[in-house]
Amino acid sequence: MSASKIVVDGIAKSFGDLPVVGGVSLDVGDGEFVAIVGPSGCGKSTLLNTIAGFERPDRGSIKIDGVERSGPSRNGIMISQHGSVFPWLTVQDNVVFGLTGASQAERMERAHRYIEMVGLSGFEAAYPHELSGGMLKRAELARALVVKPEILYMDEPFSALDALMSLRMQTELRRILDEERHTVLLITHDVEEAIFLADRILVLSPRPTTIQTSFQVDLPHPRKLSDPKAQELREAILKELGL
Repeated sequence: MSASKIVVDGIAKSFGDLPVVGGVSLDVGDGEFVAIVGPSGCGKSTLLNTIAGFERPDRGSIKIDGVERSGPSRNGIMISQHGSVFPWLTVQDNVVFGLTGASQAERMERAHRYIEMVGLSGFEAAYPHELSGGMLKRAELARALVVKPEILYMDEPFSALDALMSLRMQTELRRILDEERHTVLLITHDVEEAIFLADRILVLSPRPTTIQTSFQVDLPHPRKLSDPKAQELREAILKELGL
């Protein structure tokens, strides 16, 4: 097991009189991919937003590389289902936007590399409204990865896509992660997506959420969901979710 990148110790979060996160502790190793599944409305997104620094916990602590987290930081990027590309900028300008401290030539070279990596070569001058949903998600992925974040926080990033495009994006993400090292926390309602991508899957309880159980995914990449071990894992997770 690699050194801990993220250490969450007993965090709880309420909104008014509504307890949402009920005391969660977890360690995420450097370079580990952890997927989080749970019942609808259990507090998955609140948990992720708190770990990422966008919400303050009522109690407990979060440490990144041993340092207490007090807010969002540049070493982590959030990719959500809502998207974050600027509609008034081209694909290339969106990807270049977050790059600082480098010459114009270096920024363009780096942007080109990531646009190529996500399969958008030839669409550099296109605006978001000219792209399909899948291409928009690729642009968002390039925009996130170009700044070389150590941690990717992903909140149901592919849920708005159709099933086939979602699977293509999962495959694309896995290919990129095989090339580049990132620690990933993924929120998903799709158990098969979690099995396809993650090293470990956490199942959350209903609200106020806690970690109900954890599954290690000991299957080599590229994974086939038709593999009997994958199917067995799927059944075990669904059972934990009461399905």
